Amino acid sequence: MSGKLAFETRCLSSLAKVFPDAAVVPDARFGTATALRGEFFSFQVAYRGPELTRAARVRVKVSAPGLEGKIVVKAVGLAPSALPCYGDPDDGILRGVPGLYPDPLLPLGRNDTIKVPPRQWRSLWIEVAVDSDTRAGTHTIEIAFDSEDGDALGQEDFVLEVVPAELPEQQLIHTEWLHADCLATEYGVDIFSERHWALIESYVGTAAAHGMNMLLTPLFTPPLDTAIGGERPTVQLIDVCLDGEAYRFGFDKLTRWLELGLRKGIRYFEFSHLFTQWGAKHAPKIEALAEGVPVKLFGWHTDAAGAPYRRFLDAFLPELVEYIRDRGLEDRVFFHVSDEPHEADVESYRAASETMRKHLSGFPIIDALSDFAFYELGLVGQPIPSNDRIDPFLAAGVPDLWTYYCCSQYKDVANRFFDMPSARSRILGLQLYKYDIKGFLHWGFNFWYAQYSERPIRPFEVTDADGAFPSGDAFLVYPGSEGEDPIESIRLKVVREALQDLRALRLLETLAGREAAAALAEGGLESPLTFSVYPRDADWLLRKRERINQAIRDFNR
Repeated sequence: MSGKLAFETRCLSSLAKVFPDAAVVPDARFGTATALRGEFFSFQVAYRGPELTRAARVRVKVSAPGLEGKIVVKAVGLAPSALPCYGDPDDGILRGVPGLYPDPLLPLGRNDTIKVPPRQWRSLWIEVAVDSDTRAGTHTIEIAFDSEDGDALGQEDFVLEVVPAELPEQQLIHTEWLHADCLATEYGVDIFSERHWALIESYVGTAAAHGMNMLLTPLFTPPLDTAIGGERPTVQLIDVCLDGEAYRFGFDKLTRWLELGLRKGIRYFEFSHLFTQWGAKHAPKIEALAEGVPVKLFGWHTDAAGAPYRRFLDAFLPELVEYIRDRGLEDRVFFHVSDEPHEADVESYRAASETMRKHLSGFPIIDALSDFAFYELGLVGQPIPSNDRIDPFLAAGVPDLWTYYCCSQYKDVANRFFDMPSARSRILGLQLYKYDIKGFLHWGFNFWYAQYSERPIRPFEVTDADGAFPSGDAFLVYPGSEGEDPIESIRLKVVREALQDLRALRLLETLAGREAAAALAEGGLESPLTFSVYPRDADWLLRKRERINQAIRDFNR
């Protein structure tokens, strides 16, 4: 619509990315949709100010009878990207050049105002919490823009129909690694101080609210993305005392961590890796008190296969297992050996795996690794291959298969970089359903360091781990102000939408059967849906979700 000052608005889906320098926003208007109870439905309203010399401040007003208290409006902010993609991307990217990309979701200003720069497209993110008591039927959501003087500048109306059916609980196990040390570093707080615990609780809560039901749990400082010989700040939940040749272990901080997670909605806990990344050749950093003096027991100086570390694990793991069983957590915990070992690391991984497995019979051991040999040789019970190397694992019928992606999965497959269309992230939900994937892992919920943890970065200024990974790989949230929740991103929201698509298909499966739900998920495609072959069109994905909702509605009439 146009207002008195040529203020332009347009309603768009959550899958659009609105760039400030675009001549036009996407042509496809998006003004109606359906949603199920139990999900969060999002759309956007793009706006562009008139050709004024200075920015104008505009008030945003939302009216939605029947949805009072269920709508949150945020401004889509811009984040810089110096490395939007590697030098040889596929054609499924947006720009391929450094610049400002729409990503953080920022609170509106005082009195629900936004600052409108001249001649730039920007957008609002409107999220509707469709809970179990939301009235079924149609709801009209009005988003109006007024000048500071009260003049009407523009308005968009969106019609949302609530289908009287509720999404089932998420079955997929989903983890995005939360880095507790990054929180302490960014906010300048002491590790495991009360301020640090409050931050952890806030970030865990945001993760759980967006479909993450597993939490990386640092028994000892996780040996992840650390330069050889380097160190990350110590985040060790297990207290260790060395009395002569004997070890004593304290579990109080672990208990607090687990209780916090359960309270915020976490169901599963993955204990941090007990051997170093990329080969399992060393021990993680483990600190202890020896005669009351802090000492570093193990780390890069420790041979993983040496007797001292094996003796430590022989003492620690039985006590940990007893702790788990005493609290009835047997079905909620997972263990890691080493992250992303390669073919040359088979023997060191084998030795590490055998050391752990003699104490952990019956507990799942999971690791991100894409070389099929590790599974074929029986070295890992639950492999997690990347989505671009999953085919051999699918062909072998590996039960309860997981998958993951990170910076290396930038050709053909789904991912979440700034420079990728949002549909390329959301398609994951349909893929996970087709292949009945049990779990999904990603390493970066809030990794706010440069690569190898060599130094802190400022997340609003550096989004590529200091030129190491395409922007969007290392974190899904930005630091909020002290005492406030983290700043979410559009990528965080779209990942949740993918999980909601998966849950909608699970619901349809209970009504129509697995075969019918799977047929609908990829119906109309010229080629079968795979992890590398899929529609790239956002409109296709939006229409597909509407058809799923329609099928569910038909069963509930």
